[in-house]
Amino acid sequence: MQQHPHISRRRTGRLAGLTAALAAVVGLSTLTGPGAHAADNPYERGPAPTESSIEALRGPYAVSQTSVSRLAVTGFGGGTIYYPTTTADGTFGAIAVSPGYTALESSISWLGPRLASQGFVVFTIDTNTTLDQPDSRGDQLLAALDYLTQRSSVRNRVDSSRLGVMGHSMGGGGSLEAAKDRPSLQAAIPLTPWNLDKTWPEVRTPTLIFGADGDTIAPVSSHAEPFYSNLPSSLDRAYLELNNATHFTPNSSNTTIAKYSISWLKRFIDNDTRYEQFLCPLPRPSLTIEESRGNCPHTS
Repeated sequence: MQQHPHISRRRTGRLAGLTAALAAVVGLSTLTGPGAHAADNPYERGPAPTESSIEALRGPYAVSQTSVSRLAVTGFGGGTIYYPTTTADGTFGAIAVSPGYTALESSISWLGPRLASQGFVVFTIDTNTTLDQPDSRGDQLLAALDYLTQRSSVRNRVDSSRLGVMGHSMGGGGSLEAAKDRPSLQAAIPLTPWNLDKTWPEVRTPTLIFGADGDTIAPVSSHAEPFYSNLPSSLDRAYLELNNATHFTPNSSNTTIAKYSISWLKRFIDNDTRYEQFLCPLPRPSLTIEESRGNCPHTS
């Protein structure tokens, strides 16, 4: 039986319309999906973040670790490297972390797997001696990054252009020293830092400083606050004072430290603006935050 030409044309037109609509949907998802975002930013790693994902004890990446003997390195005291197990996502940014005065790597080791599981290579280090001062700790953080990117067993997993430093107490003071000495660093996070130098006009690295309201060893009024205030005003910088906290709060697993550290590292090492929402507007005072300061929105 011959089909009526009008019916045939209507069906053909309907089919063409459905095809066009489908193409539009596919095109829209291509433009707005994670693939397109990742293409815009080749350093983006991991799924879109949520409040719960950055507060979680572990992020989306499975983590492996390897020990580095102090006998195998020069310039620092060895340590432990934590890294995402997968090689499917290419290279990752990396962070070296220093302990504080008289402390060992174990005092900051919780940061290793917690940060690495979010998509970073993390090197928690021991210092040459537990009595090393901040300027020495800064040099040791840089030596650790150089070992990580040039000689370590995971060097092929690290993007040597995307590096950062963290540290506690004198190690936090050391992270400021490292940022001053190597402006190419992408992020610095001093944790309840201690340093006799109070002014940091030379720093060009986006810096997030954590203070503690109950710190009697490095009181915020003479350490963390002047460090923040004396960074260049044009720098992407932030100050977050922990509520009901002490100098040693960064030595234990801490959700507030992890949440904002992850966001800062993602924002500035990975250039991942999906994390800007957790940094700007500045966090409000709460049960865990005494106060915060910073420049928003960020420009780096």
